[in-house]
Amino acid sequence: MGWRFKWVSSHGSDFNRDYHVTFSPEELAGGEVCYNYAASAFPMTEGPGISVFCKDGSGSVFHTYSSYARGLDMFIGAYHLLDIVPKGRDEEALDFSMGWLRHHDRYEA
Repeated sequence: MGWRFKWVSSHGSDFNRDYHVTFSPEELAGGEVCYNYAASAFPMTEGPGISVFCKDGSGSVFHTYSSYARGLDMFIGAYHLLDIVPKGRDEEALDFSMGWLRHHDRYEA
């Protein structure tokens, strides 16, 4: 994508499962999973979430913040603009919110 800063990914680790944003098909088939600190039905194997950590001078790492679901809206700048237009986000007919989103290099011609 051309970015020039270091990204940290949870890919290939248990992190997303530990923070309850990844679910197996078997868990979903059970009807409820723990997401956003509550048991509820969930429509997909991956859910949105963000976590912040702080490492002190001795090397100890502290989990300082987590947010899930609509708590992430403030990080999606496009929503701030969509929320002020007449039709708003206009996502009712989509399979899931943000179903319109594509990487800058993955739009159809």
